[in-house]
Amino acid sequence: MEFSGLVVQLLNGLAGASSLFMVGAGLSLIFGVTRIVNFAHGSFYMLGIYIAYTLAERLGGGGWFWPSLLLASLAVGAIGAAVEMLLLRRVYRAPELFQLLATFALMLVIKDAALWLWGPEDLLGPRAPGLAGSVLILGRRFPSYDLFLIGVGPVVLGALWLLLTRTRWGTLVRAATQDREMVSALGVNQAWLFTAVFALGTSLAGLGGALQLPREPANLGLDLLTIGDAFVVVVVGGMGSIPGAYVAALLIAEVKAICIGIGSVNVAGIAFSFSKLTLVVEFLVMALVLVVRPWGLLGKPQSTSRGQGAAEAPLRRAEMPLKIAAGALLVVLLGWPFATAGSPYLTVLAIDLLTAALFAASLHFIMGPAGMHSFGHAAYFGLGAYGAALLVRWLAMPMELSLVFAPLIAGVGALFFGWFCVRLSGVYLAMLTLAFAQIIWSVVFQWDDFTGGSNGMTGVWPAEWLADKSRYYYLTLALVGAGVLLIRRALFAPFGYAMRAGRDSPLRADAIGIDVKGIQWRAFVLAAAFAGLSGALYAFSKGSISPDAVSVGRSVDGLVMVLLGGLQTLSGPLVGAVSFTWLQDAVARNTDYWRAMLGGIILLIVLVFPQGIAGFFGQWFDKRKGANV
Repeated sequence: MEFSGLVVQLLNGLAGASSLFMVGAGLSLIFGVTRIVNFAHGSFYMLGIYIAYTLAERLGGGGWFWPSLLLASLAVGAIGAAVEMLLLRRVYRAPELFQLLATFALMLVIKDAALWLWGPEDLLGPRAPGLAGSVLILGRRFPSYDLFLIGVGPVVLGALWLLLTRTRWGTLVRAATQDREMVSALGVNQAWLFTAVFALGTSLAGLGGALQLPREPANLGLDLLTIGDAFVVVVVGGMGSIPGAYVAALLIAEVKAICIGIGSVNVAGIAFSFSKLTLVVEFLVMALVLVVRPWGLLGKPQSTSRGQGAAEAPLRRAEMPLKIAAGALLVVLLGWPFATAGSPYLTVLAIDLLTAALFAASLHFIMGPAGMHSFGHAAYFGLGAYGAALLVRWLAMPMELSLVFAPLIAGVGALFFGWFCVRLSGVYLAMLTLAFAQIIWSVVFQWDDFTGGSNGMTGVWPAEWLADKSRYYYLTLALVGAGVLLIRRALFAPFGYAMRAGRDSPLRADAIGIDVKGIQWRAFVLAAAFAGLSGALYAFSKGSISPDAVSVGRSVDGLVMVLLGGLQTLSGPLVGAVSFTWLQDAVARNTDYWRAMLGGIILLIVLVFPQGIAGFFGQWFDKRKGANV
């Protein structure tokens, strides 16, 4: 590539870095003070560009274009303040993962609100008055507006630095980042401080979106796309570090620009496309940074605290009422195909519920008893699904044998990735699992000759004797039941006790001779193997597999299942998987705005059942039992 072209690409990267920095800085501020991992932060970016479009159109453009951007930012900040006061104040005392669940539900509600207000079509805004032209740089044209954006980033960084270091409010924010209890003890109104920080953070996200109005169309996919990039920026820069967010935004934007600029190269007759790396390059950067510097470029090491929430009671073996309920459930499951003989759809739905239950149980195994939060568990679901499909399609392996090898393939993947992951904890561990999952997704999505690329693979059907859905249902029931029982058995074995000891007190566990990291690594691999089995069963049930099986959405679904049911109970992931999958199916078939309805239901459950559905009823049963003694 010519030098002038590379310079233009680098300038493009600088322009994109400004908005990316604003979103990341807002997310970093919110996390630093409130300790909430705001999954809906990308939605505020999306609202910023939509509201800016509406204001620019309604106010007539021209001289109103620039005020429209500022008004959009302020409007998003006001919406953020309302969200914090009406919703988030009620979940501050909940465990941090339930806060994540609440913001995920909020993201669903905002997406459908945007669909209702602006429709499904992309909306392209007007050009910026006075900056609609271009300038000549090294013989190439470069948009004047992009030059303006390059200057905006440092200006916002400087304004934030002055606000946080030269004002009393900024001093309180920095103090709250270090010790919120101390700030409260000094008489500061902590509630209003949190509201102000959340409003500022969302306003920055809205400004970042509004500034992109002349460069990209407003669309409903911006929320998930943006939140992934924002998480990467915050983690690479260091949680709570505003300068770190700026450095990370520059680094990621420039690496992407270089990949686009280089294009394709030919080495020893083998063509390699750097442009394809743009789908995953930020996650490669994040993985590399976290492996070398686990707390980010300019961040500080986090404490090993597991966060807020009540201490977990020791696991107890099933009592008689639970055994009776499990027996009754088994009878219902065994008779399900006979009871629904006239509706094959219900049999297919039951298979989906079973595979979801095993996937959720495998994720709960490392999140609950092992204390390892994962945002990328879909990687192993996908490895199992694609592994089974590839063995059948390319090696003509019998379906029955592929079900044996699929969990092994997922386990081998976890053996490699887990070695890096277990060396981290908290949000950094979760983000590294996400990075590895996105790397696998990128390979699956782009390897057209082997995995089918974005089209996926079709014709992955079970053996002839399992062609009848009822027979396949019973095979799924047997394998899922065996998997759940094995997971439960592992938790009550010495391995399970060692795993929970490493979660609750790693220093004491290490002092008595427990290899904490080794135990966590083995737990990571074991959980991945069961997720791989779930993926293989899912692939044969559908007869096809696509990159969606490895996507962020699948990982988030698993998180929602575990948290809905309850993280502190063994039955929680099963209850959550069935509840979420059934709700998703039932709501999606009855309304076009199913995301908002599903998000509202999840929010209601979070507020009413802060310990999850199974956790709530477990506590209720214990109270009733204690009252009757």
